[in-house]
This record gives sequence, C-alpha cells and structure tokens, in this order.
Amino acid sequence: MEQVPLSHLLILSSALFFLGIYGFFSRRNIITMLMAVEMILNSININFIAFNKYLFPHQMEGIFFTLFIITIAAAEVSIAIAIVINLYRRFNTIDIEDTNTMKF
Repeated sequence: MEQVPLSHLLILSSALFFLGIYGFFSRRNIITMLMAVEMILNSININFIAFNKYLFPHQMEGIFFTLFIITIAAAEVSIAIAIVINLYRRFNTIDIEDTNTMKF
C-alpha cells in the first residue's frame, strides 16, 4: 500500500487554512465564522498528524497535540454556541453588522 506524499497533505492543509481565513473575514454570519475557525483548526490537525507520521513515525507527540486541539475546539464551540444563542435572543439576528453590542 502506497503512502500519501507529505506535499499532498501540506497542500490540503494550506488550502483548508486559507479557505478558513477567507470564510472568517468575508462572512457576516456568526455561525459561518465559527465554522471557518473550525476549518482552520482542522488544517492545523492535518499538519500535526502529517509531520508526526513523516518526521517521527515512532513517537506520538503530533497525535497528542491533535487530541488536545480537538478538545479545545469542542470547548470553543460550546461556548461560542452559547454566545450566539444569547446574541440572537437579544438582537433577533446573527449578522455581525446588525448587532451593536455596545447598546443596552
């Protein structure tokens, strides 16, 4: 069975990263921005796994970092969803430009 070259994994990871950056800065919907951040974190996970597999195949540091990032991403999503729900209850929209969080 043939291995996927490291360059292919890095191209995939960089494409996911830049799509996430574009999605974060070009969207006004809070949920879409949250999904873009998750895409950025997943591209970082691909890098950790790829470099762990090709540079240190008998060590597990990359996998442990990936599990840590997945845990942090799950906590980030739960907090972000709570913030989105509170913003929607207060302003009746999830559009960033329609919410002025300074008004009470």
